[in-house]
Amino acid sequence: MVVLVILALLTAAYLLGSLPTGYLLAKGLKGIDIRHHGSGSTGATNVLRTVGKGPALVVFGVDLLKGLLAVWLVKLILSLSLSAALVADLAPSSQPWLQMMAGLMAMVGHSRSLWLGFKGGKSVATGLGVLLALAWPVALVALGVFALSLGCSRFVSLSSILAAIATLVLMVLTAQPLPYQLLAALGGGYIILRHRSNMGRLLAGTEPRLGQASDRSAS
Repeated sequence: MVVLVILALLTAAYLLGSLPTGYLLAKGLKGIDIRHHGSGSTGATNVLRTVGKGPALVVFGVDLLKGLLAVWLVKLILSLSLSAALVADLAPSSQPWLQMMAGLMAMVGHSRSLWLGFKGGKSVATGLGVLLALAWPVALVALGVFALSLGCSRFVSLSSILAAIATLVLMVLTAQPLPYQLLAALGGGYIILRHRSNMGRLLAGTEPRLGQASDRSAS
């Protein structure tokens, strides 16, 4: 029974992450398939470029909530007295690991959406939501790193990569639980991997800055 509960929670986390917010909003507001415009990403940055500021903020907020809710759902289910019998064999020390796995599943769901042929965004906003649910002080500092980098460079991709690196460093420096540190390593590595084409353009000096028509960075 415990295995079924775990599988159900991880599946729910993936499905939450898979909600194609940017795709649905672009389709509803402009009648376009955002995958065929701009960078082709469904994240907030591409929505900003192709649809507008307001929709981009909505997409960012909802994508963040997907990660937040994926982790909170695990915490809620495991804390309900009704579910105590179902998770009686689940050691308390294993619960942070389950939260970490749910967070990763939400991030994968966002970038590999079941509803979009396993395509999507780059999991930055969803990863921030996961981080807020697990260690909000680390999340706020990482967000500050992102904002500072973006303000100085205007590169969304570079700012996302630096925030991912900062998250791992902060997790270690603040002695967060090992599962959370592992999440920062795996999730951050995944985000950096999703930005590999952006890194190539950054090194070549061809990566457009935020606000430019051909900007290909995406959250």
